[in-house]
Amino acid sequence: MSLPPLPDDAVVLGATASSWRDALRVAGGALVDSGAATPPYTDAMIDLVEEHGPYIVISPGLAFAHARPGPAVLRDGLAVVTLREPVSFGHPHNDPVSVVLGLAVAEVGTHLESIGDIANTFNDDTVTARLAAATSADEVRAIMGVSA
Repeated sequence: MSLPPLPDDAVVLGATASSWRDALRVAGGALVDSGAATPPYTDAMIDLVEEHGPYIVISPGLAFAHARPGPAVLRDGLAVVTLREPVSFGHPHNDPVSVVLGLAVAEVGTHLESIGDIANTFNDDTVTARLAAATSADEVRAIMGVSA
């Protein structure tokens, strides 16, 4: 499986967020705007961080927001949000976060595959900085290796 498409509605560049919750709301909103999820999916992403801590901050400057497949997911979807000012998620090593990925996956089996695909994309340690500096949705898609 490859990563889901990344439509223009799912790319938010230079967003303003005063907290990690706000950053996840922007990512969740992008998933909603692109038709991949409904608003309760955003709440589920926030709930997981509240329950398990900042485990979604997977590398310096990068948060990978997701929740389990369920009725709030309408179809597989990906969102990329860059933040004008980085925010702290409370991670001891990888804060502050300047790029938030949002992932919504409809089927349990493809959920783990998509996470693996995300991990492979970020094996290149320049990807987060290049995304943070991106100025267009087309540039973000080129960096991520996904279609619109």
